[in-house]
Amino acid sequence: MLRYTLRQLEYFVAVGEAGSIARASERINVSSPSISAAITQLEQEFGLPLFVRQHAQGLSLTQGGRQMLEQARVALREAGALMDIAGDIAGTVRGPMAVGCLVTFAQIVLPTLRRGFEATFPDVRLRQLELNQLEIFSALRRSEIDVALTYDLEVPADLRFDPLLTLPPFALVDEGHALAGRDRVTVADLKDHPMVLLDLPLSSDYFLSFFAEIGVKPMVAERTRDMAVMRSMVGNGFGYSIANVRPLNPLSPDGKPLRFIPIAGPVRPLQMGLLMARDATKSNAVRAFGEHARAAVTQGGWPSIGAIAVTAP
Repeated sequence: MLRYTLRQLEYFVAVGEAGSIARASERINVSSPSISAAITQLEQEFGLPLFVRQHAQGLSLTQGGRQMLEQARVALREAGALMDIAGDIAGTVRGPMAVGCLVTFAQIVLPTLRRGFEATFPDVRLRQLELNQLEIFSALRRSEIDVALTYDLEVPADLRFDPLLTLPPFALVDEGHALAGRDRVTVADLKDHPMVLLDLPLSSDYFLSFFAEIGVKPMVAERTRDMAVMRSMVGNGFGYSIANVRPLNPLSPDGKPLRFIPIAGPVRPLQMGLLMARDATKSNAVRAFGEHARAAVTQGGWPSIGAIAVTAP
């Protein structure tokens, strides 16, 4: 007879991925003592240490712990499949679901979308993760997330992308910038001005491709991996930047006025949409989340981000 629970396995996986009980506690909203007790009980039940305790550096998986972590993920995935089968039979949407979101726009889009989804489907236990594009690919392939809200940047052939919105690029400048009075700018207009590059995997390649297309290099003066920091650097005159999602107000996080200027010419817009494994829509919860996201778009749920809704296939 099994003397451990799926909940204990869920806590074990959370700690294994987070690297500490404190971070796992924040991620899954469960108290640290409860998680610590679950790990101790699993170690006693399995008869082996799962983690090496390092006081200053958190927890590291043992060799055995790494093997057990992979199998725990499989067990949780199979348990989720049982919930999906039960939901199909009963016609209900329930069970755990993990949603990833591209870090550049998670703060603008995900909380509102999640709140509406959880209100409609209260039997779904939703967990969210903010990730960059490469992390999203990896998390989907390892079944750490069920679906992700992201861009169509270098989408691998083994994953499925369902577009929701088209997002043309725009330049961000401070109100004193030489281009601040323009209604539109071109890439050629930007090339001789200092640039604050949002330096995230694949995103930076996308922005730099605008300049490569016309055979020039931008004057990259500053780089940052944080969208909010980028906006504050622009607001304080360190240079312009390029983005595809507009913030909800025309101020940088530290209160400086910003201008958002469409970029004219042959620059590729991005599509925001849902990325998932090819068979992910077999899950009632994933299918319902996709339908909820599309309904939010068509009902004007995100009017402020400068996007154009994509017609459903």
